[in-house]
Parts: sequence; structure tokens; C-alpha cells
Amino acid sequence: MGFGTDAVHAGQEPEPQTGSVTIPVFQTSTYQQAGIGDHTGYEYARTQNPTREALERNVAVLEGAKYGLAYGSGMATISTLAQTLKAGDHVICTNNVYGGTFRLFDKVYKNLGLTFDYVDTTEVDNIKAAWTDQTRLVFVETPTNPMLGITDLAAVSKIVHELGAKVVVDNTFMSPYLQRPLEFGADAVLHSTTKYLNGHSDMVGGILVTSDEALHEQMRFLQNAAGAVPGPWDCWLALRGIKTLHLRMQCHESNTRALATMMQDHEAVQKMYYPGLPSHPGHELAKRQQKGFGAIISFDVGSLDAAQRVVQTVKLFTLAESLGGVESLISHPAVMTHASVPKKDRDAMGISEGLVRVSVGVEDVEDLAADLKAALDRALN
Repeated sequence: MGFGTDAVHAGQEPEPQTGSVTIPVFQTSTYQQAGIGDHTGYEYARTQNPTREALERNVAVLEGAKYGLAYGSGMATISTLAQTLKAGDHVICTNNVYGGTFRLFDKVYKNLGLTFDYVDTTEVDNIKAAWTDQTRLVFVETPTNPMLGITDLAAVSKIVHELGAKVVVDNTFMSPYLQRPLEFGADAVLHSTTKYLNGHSDMVGGILVTSDEALHEQMRFLQNAAGAVPGPWDCWLALRGIKTLHLRMQCHESNTRALATMMQDHEAVQKMYYPGLPSHPGHELAKRQQKGFGAIISFDVGSLDAAQRVVQTVKLFTLAESLGGVESLISHPAVMTHASVPKKDRDAMGISEGLVRVSVGVEDVEDLAADLKAALDRALN
């Protein structure tokens, strides 16, 4: 089936008892049993919930995976993934990863005996240089947040598998509509369903999909044992959003390309980060492994003062953390999303006090362009 058809239908047959064309919200904590050990396959809602299962099936199909496992947030998904490892295991992680991921690894799982190296995975040799006999996982984010670096998924997967570990990719920025990492050899893909999958900024959730049966069994056991599951209403909201994912992503990206073209020549923009521009170092690679370039632009206006003028001037870009909703958002990574990353590391990656990140929504592009241009003009004064 085509992507749009799967987005609307996959994993979501009409409900058999009533014929409801949308999956019901199974808002229950437990299920009646006819007798001791005699049940329908549903015993307790932490373990099984039909609404959650529909979301898991749907996203698995969209990513080309056999299995899906939903969690209470993107961070709960990554935390559960980390629980599949044991003390002494080593993880290589993209250095320009989301600040919350770094915080989880550095402040929680490092204290529990895991070790981490953060490297620029856009250079595959950096992974080989960081490799140890204890390396069990390479965690890749591409494009990266917020510098939009592009990692060669096929090259990384080949090397990591030859060395005997797994590759997991955070695909939140792209969604399965624009990138499917399993096709390039990744072992698993995860998303913050809060972002593009839901697309309406009205729920929080996460999901991991894989065709690796052993990893699936580990993650499913932990999903039940640790209990970091989403509620059925949040799952229903994510499913509702996914039905229009392909339509939204087309508009998101079309708007973003137009804004990037306008912004790259503006006097206030000292540095521009968007893979859709031919000047971006990852442009050609992004063309090969992505269906499009996404809807995030980062740009540097030179100082915190100029960045403050930008975020205070915009009217349509709401100053807020998160991304991927139908509304346009603007953020300041050094103070907001990446405040947990040490300043020296932020500086090394280019996350300066003048860096601004925008998540481009689906509003009329002429309105967004006028809004951003006014803000950039203000940054000069």
C-alpha cells in the first residue's frame, strides 16, 4: 500500500462489535475474566490495551517494521532502550543529540554503570575511533537537534554490525514519511510521537519499532515490567494525527524550503542550518536517504541580544519548546532544549547564544515569511 493509505488504515480495522471506523479509546484499567485464567487475551491495561496496540501496529507499518512498542514519552522510550543494557556496556551516541537524551544518559544511566562516548556521527570514522570491546549500542540522531547534521545510516549500520553491536535511530525530526532508517540497516527506530506523528501539540508519547525479535521481546518485557506506557487517550490522539501525516509533512516542508531560501540572504543571519540548501554539507546525503529535508531551520544571529529581539518580535512563531505541530514554534536551544549540555560542548557544536531554531508549521507561507523577516530586520537594530 502507499504511505497515505497505510497512514489512514494500517493496524486499524473497523471495531468489530459496532463497526466504528475509528479505533475506540479503551479507557479501562482492567478486563473481566470468565474464570480463573480464562480471559480474552487482555488482563491488565499496563500489559495490553487495544488502542495502544493499534498505534503500535500502525507506526510499525509506516516504518517498515514487524513490531511496535509505545511508551509514555520519547524519553521513556529511550530510557526503556537503555534498560536493555547492563552495567559495563558502552554506548556511542551522536554528540549533537537532543539535550534531554544527553541528560538521561549522562545524569541517570552513567550512574547505573553504562558508559558513553559522544561523537560526531556524520564522520563514520569517529564511531570506529570510539569503539571498545564493551560497545553494545550506537545511538544516532539524524538530522541532529538543533544543528541538523546528517549521518550516513547505511555506512554506520554496516560498520556497527560488522563490529557486533546494534544501531538505533531517533527519527523524530523526519517522521517515517521522509525517512525510514530500517531500510538502511538500522536495528530499531524511535520517535517522540509528541512531534510530527501526532502533529497537533496535544499529547506526549513515544514509540520504538523494530524487526529484531530479540530486541522486541526485551522491550516488550520492560514495557510491562517498568510500566512506562502511554494512556489510551494519548494513543488515540497520535493515531488521529498520523492519518494526515503525509499531507502535513508536504506542507511543512514546502513552507520550510521557501523560508530557508528567503532567510539565507538576510543580513541578520550569520550562519544557516537547513539540509535542503545546497550549501549544507549534508545536502547530497540527505537527498539520498531522505524523501525530503524536513521542517526545522536553525540560524545564528550572532548574539543573545539579537536572538532575544528575534523571538520577541515574531507573532506567528510561538516561543516554546517542542516541534512538529501544525503551528510554527521558535526556540533558543542554548537556554531551552540544550541547557543540560555543558557550555563547552554546546560551543564546540555551534550551539551559541545567538542560535535560534524554528519549527515551521502549516500556516500560509506568505504570513510566516513576513513574520520572520520582520523579526530578522529587528535583530539588526
